[in-house]
Amino acid sequence: MPVGPVLLDTGAAALALAAGRAAILPNPSPLTYVVAATAAQAVNTAKGRPADQEVALWVHDDSVWTGLTPSFGLAPRAVRTAFALLRAELVTLLVPVRGDARLPAWAGPALRDGQLLLFGARWLPLLPLLADFPQLYVSSANRTGHAPAATAAEALTMFGSEVPVTAAEGLRRPDAVHAATTMLRIAHDGELAHIRGGAQDRAHGADPADYLAHLRATYP
Repeated sequence: MPVGPVLLDTGAAALALAAGRAAILPNPSPLTYVVAATAAQAVNTAKGRPADQEVALWVHDDSVWTGLTPSFGLAPRAVRTAFALLRAELVTLLVPVRGDARLPAWAGPALRDGQLLLFGARWLPLLPLLADFPQLYVSSANRTGHAPAATAAEALTMFGSEVPVTAAEGLRRPDAVHAATTMLRIAHDGELAHIRGGAQDRAHGADPADYLAHLRATYP
């Protein structure tokens, strides 16, 4: 008999997010699970780190992206590159903010040294849930000092029952070596810098320079 699509049970996550609490959500392989919330403090509390630590904005919603772009210190071509890196490459990206920009208050928790920390994945199985929560903060699903959860079981062990976990093992590759996202920084002219290793650059060998070369060729 044909096997139908594997649906995600996001009910508990939706209730948690609507209440301002954190939820653990899946990403496509080879990325790890993430912890998300409508308040940055909820993400940090779930991870067991200082409540005021910066946390990435999850710009999965196009209106959030377009609302932020006037504040970016990027040339037009670099804006397009940044969008491609977030949506196609699924990296975490540091984007410079203009000195005279007036960021919306909800962007403040993602600001680090004049740069916004952004994540932009739009994984199809999660879109029904994400559509109800256009403004989210996100970080890798790990308690401080531990590796990010590669499976729902690891997330449950690490976070316990107080943070709901949306399992997606039927949609993820069990043979993949999962890792948190690669972090890059983009400059005004679109030049890229490698900040933290992760799943994306590992797929291009041991040298992050190889991944940067791939990106420059793909997004000239």
